[in-house]
Amino acid sequence: MKSTVEQLSPTRVRINVEVPFDELKPNFDRAYRKLAQQVRIPGFRPGKAPARVLESRIGRAPVLDEVVNEAIPAKYMEAVNAGEVRALGRPDIEVTKIEDGEHLAFTAEVDIRPEITLPAFDGLSVTVDEVETSDSDVDTQLDELRARFGTLTGVDRPAQSGDFVVVDLSATVDGAEVEEARTAGLSYEIGSGQLVEGIDDALIGATAGETKTFTTKLVAGEFEGREAEVSAVVSTVKERQLPEADDEFAQLASEFDTLEELKADLRERLGRVHRMQQGVQARDKVLEALLEATEVPLPEAVVTAEVDTRKHDAVHAFDHDEAKFDAWLTEQGQTKDEFEAEVRTAAEQAVKTQLVLDAIADVNQVQVNDAELSERIVYQAQRFGVSPDEYVQRAQQAGQLGAIFAEVRRGKALATVVRQATVTDGAGGTVDLTELFGAADEAAQGQDEAAEQA
Repeated sequence: MKSTVEQLSPTRVRINVEVPFDELKPNFDRAYRKLAQQVRIPGFRPGKAPARVLESRIGRAPVLDEVVNEAIPAKYMEAVNAGEVRALGRPDIEVTKIEDGEHLAFTAEVDIRPEITLPAFDGLSVTVDEVETSDSDVDTQLDELRARFGTLTGVDRPAQSGDFVVVDLSATVDGAEVEEARTAGLSYEIGSGQLVEGIDDALIGATAGETKTFTTKLVAGEFEGREAEVSAVVSTVKERQLPEADDEFAQLASEFDTLEELKADLRERLGRVHRMQQGVQARDKVLEALLEATEVPLPEAVVTAEVDTRKHDAVHAFDHDEAKFDAWLTEQGQTKDEFEAEVRTAAEQAVKTQLVLDAIADVNQVQVNDAELSERIVYQAQRFGVSPDEYVQRAQQAGQLGAIFAEVRRGKALATVVRQATVTDGAGGTVDLTELFGAADEAAQGQDEAAEQA
């Protein structure tokens, strides 16, 4: 087989391939066997007719079609590997010549990963928020802990935000009752925002035995998007009484003997959370700075595919009903052109991010070990509420295992950049990101271990 690679643009090539028929003998053998199973020829059992007899019955053309359709994908991949082409997406293949008994020729145009000149990572500098845990933050955490041990007591007064009410709900749209909206004996915390829009305002000031009505827009069901008249019948009003914040509560709610020890532990936990949030902010800002400092020619076909995926996902939420989707855009105050421009901008940014992080991963020879891949799978399975085994099975069926691997690899590539960038807080102090991204020597050791496993 002979192949040449022709550069069409920084992001696209044409691969010219010529295959002698001698190399296609295994393909011809498989084609004859397959077609012989499909054609009944008197005097021969299925699959046993000789090639010359089969061709005399069906002609040469079906055999050549079968050979070409089977051979081209394999020969294309062989040419890609031989030419060290970093292909992206599916190729556009055109058969240019078939000289029976001589050779098969075809071309394949495909997008490729462009050459990217990466900036010096230690020249990237970003500023993040300061980590500060105030007394009010600790008090808020303490109150949330006390709420877990609180008790509900009936009160003879109008309901307030934070109270619990037991309500019966019903709704109508243009006089027609909405069956799926009917519920009885529902316990609800006023102000939690866990039910339909408008219910919190309606229930404030309500007393036991009173009926409140309000108008809201339904977000699901047969009348989704329609205005509904909702009736809420309040049967009881209860307030939550919190236990005293003292040493006795500390002993009840934790392993500590005193309230001060409990509050110190809450402060430390909040500090860790804030440092993690600071690290996430640093990661996002470093990525933003990295992309701004890097020129990347974008493969148009890859961007188009990303745009199509995002538009499909957006309409999928409306059961692929374009009219509903257009109506929703109008409600959001956005035109179709504005939406499509926004989607394209996001798609271009996503493709650029992937290309840059892949380039960094290649330069730094980033590897992914089994433990890291398993950790990502477990995390994703928890997000979707399924077991890791079920998540892996779904990913395999959808052909997404490679995407999960790439996601982990890109995350590790970004971590190498963050470790080298200069990150300071609002006060000008250097931010230690070891807790989130690990030390440089630990990362190097992890790469060595991953390489050994690979």
